Amino acid sequence: MASSEESFLTRRIDAAAAPLAVIDLLALSAVLTYGVVRHNGVDYLTTATGGWLLTLLPFLVGWAIVSPLIGAYSAGAAESAKAAIPLGVRAWIPAAAIGFALRASPVFSGGFELVFGVVVFVAGGVALVAVRWLFFKLRG
Repeated sequence: MASSEESFLTRRIDAAAAPLAVIDLLALSAVLTYGVVRHNGVDYLTTATGGWLLTLLPFLVGWAIVSPLIGAYSAGAAESAKAAIPLGVRAWIPAAAIGFALRASPVFSGGFELVFGVVVFVAGGVALVAVRWLFFKLRG
C-alpha cells in the first residue's frame, strides 16, 4: 500500500513545480489579504494578525488538500502555461469549496455568504491564472 501512495504522490508532485507552489500561495494569500484589508482596514493585519491568518487558513488548507490530488504541481504543470493554468483552475474549484465549508463550520468564524463566495472564487481563480501565465511568460 505504501508504494502505491508513493507512486501516486510522485506522479502528482514534481520538484520542478515548486516555484508554482510558491507563487500560487502568494497569489491566493494576496487576494484574501486584499479582502481582509478592504473590510477591516490595513491596521487589522497588525492589530488582529490571528484573525487575518484565520481568514486565509481555510482556503490554504483547501488548496493544500486538493492541489496535489488534481496535479497542480505535477511534471506537466511545470512544463507550460497551457498545462499549468487549467490544472490550477481545476484545483481551485474544489479547494475554494473546502475553504467555504470550513468557514461555514463552527471551527472558523466568518461564515459564508453567496456574494463572498462568488468574489473569492472568481478572484482566486483569476489570480491563479494571472500568476501562472506570468510565471511562464517571464521564464520564457
